[in-house]
Amino acid sequence: MQEYEDLKTLVNEIEADINKAAGGNKAAGTRVRKQMQTIKQSAQTVRSRILELRSSD
Repeated sequence: MQEYEDLKTLVNEIEADINKAAGGNKAAGTRVRKQMQTIKQSAQTVRSRILELRSSD
């Protein structure tokens, strides 16, 4: 399922900024918060797709 693969990619891309934010980098923290919002939206897309698959059976 492509939606899930997209979600995994987003999570992998954020790792470096999370480490920087944990080290005290405020700009990285801002980027993490923005990326987390995108991840939230992507997760919702995955949830919707799963429900579509379940309903079509």
